[in-house]
Amino acid sequence: MAKKAAKASKGARIVPLGDKVVLKREVAESTTAGGIVLPDSAQDKPQRGEVVAVGDGHVKSDGTKLPLTVKEGDRVIFSPYGGDEIKIGGEEYLLLRESDILATY
Repeated sequence: MAKKAAKASKGARIVPLGDKVVLKREVAESTTAGGIVLPDSAQDKPQRGEVVAVGDGHVKSDGTKLPLTVKEGDRVIFSPYGGDEIKIGGEEYLLLRESDILATY
């Protein structure tokens, strides 16, 4: 299985290794349902995003690789404390393990 790399702005590429996944987090809501505008400090970071790139897969104890269940373009819900935020080429991404992904939708 070939690695799938995310193409960031300015030609930078992100290639996750192993069971890692790169996500682009959804934009936080700036207004409430009642129309109140929220300042940046009051906005919660969404726990949803889109898969941008996936790694090769899990390595089992016998050395074989098990491919990941998510693929590029999947919309996912992930753990609020999972992953690391990274910034490449002016774009912000989230790098996390597939096990931190809770569901797809």
